Amino acid sequence: MSHDHGEGAAAGHGHGHGHGVSANADRKLLSGALALIVGFMIAEVIVGVAAGSLALVTDAAHMLTDAIAIALALLAIRLAAKPPAGGFTYGFKRVEILSAQANGITLLLLAVYFVYEAVSRLIHPPEVKGALVLITGVVGIVVNLFATWLISKANRSSLNVEGAFQHILNDLFAFVATAIAGLVVLLTGFARADAIAAFVVAVLMLKAGVSLVRDSGRIFLEAAPAAIDPQALGAELCAVPGVVEVHDLHVWEITSGEPAASAHILVAEGLDCHQIRVRIEQLLAERHHLTHSTLQVDHAGAEAPEHCSDAHGAVHRAVTGAGPAPDPANPHH
Repeated sequence: MSHDHGEGAAAGHGHGHGHGVSANADRKLLSGALALIVGFMIAEVIVGVAAGSLALVTDAAHMLTDAIAIALALLAIRLAAKPPAGGFTYGFKRVEILSAQANGITLLLLAVYFVYEAVSRLIHPPEVKGALVLITGVVGIVVNLFATWLISKANRSSLNVEGAFQHILNDLFAFVATAIAGLVVLLTGFARADAIAAFVVAVLMLKAGVSLVRDSGRIFLEAAPAAIDPQALGAELCAVPGVVEVHDLHVWEITSGEPAASAHILVAEGLDCHQIRVRIEQLLAERHHLTHSTLQVDHAGAEAPEHCSDAHGAVHRAVTGAGPAPDPANPHH
């Protein structure tokens, strides 16, 4: 009867994980893209008001979210370099998630406002200066293409940098819609085209906002990453030779792209707990990219530790396996 609480539990922490954003990500490229986006955003608000174009103003609001995304990438690069300290044992990795949720909520509120304004303009269309809208839309496409190119040259192995890259790439569609609206107004005088383009931008904002709020909410609630099914993972761990039972299995994300796992593993009497633990860590890392794992490994006949009286989640048992079956009166041991 063996407890692996000392060496087994301490050694049962999988390492080799690359936390956060790579320090090699090029801050100058990101800063250049940020300056470009902010500069054009300010100009677009001025031109949008002068041209009476709601589409331009919604585009500017969308570019604000681009700027926030890039700023978050820069912030994450800086914070990732700081080691955990004091009570912040994970460091400040969830600052990204706090910002993402605030960004998502802002997007949703702005989208609702712009839908309301667009409906009003469909009913009572104001005069729109099509030439200004068209020119600004075309310039916006060029600016976004250049910003996208800058970020594509940075280290996109960083999830934050990749997120900023996808954000700006998505914004191109909004400028295409705006440019088309400006052309329609210029050629036909159909002023409602501007409001229709604003609808398109609002839909893009809704999509991005819902995605940000949903994904950040899952991380705050410590839900399993979307790509990992805890039930299937428990069954997979039980299929490892020598494993009798898996319980207290938890899978969550420390921050976006940094999954972690913990579990209590019971193995058959007489087998090497440490060897089985290493095998499980390799499985978690190679098949599920779970390189941050904390495993408690005990023999199936060991006396129940106190924490098992309040176990969480399902209990997974091997279909066939060596060693005695768990006691039905105490399903965790």
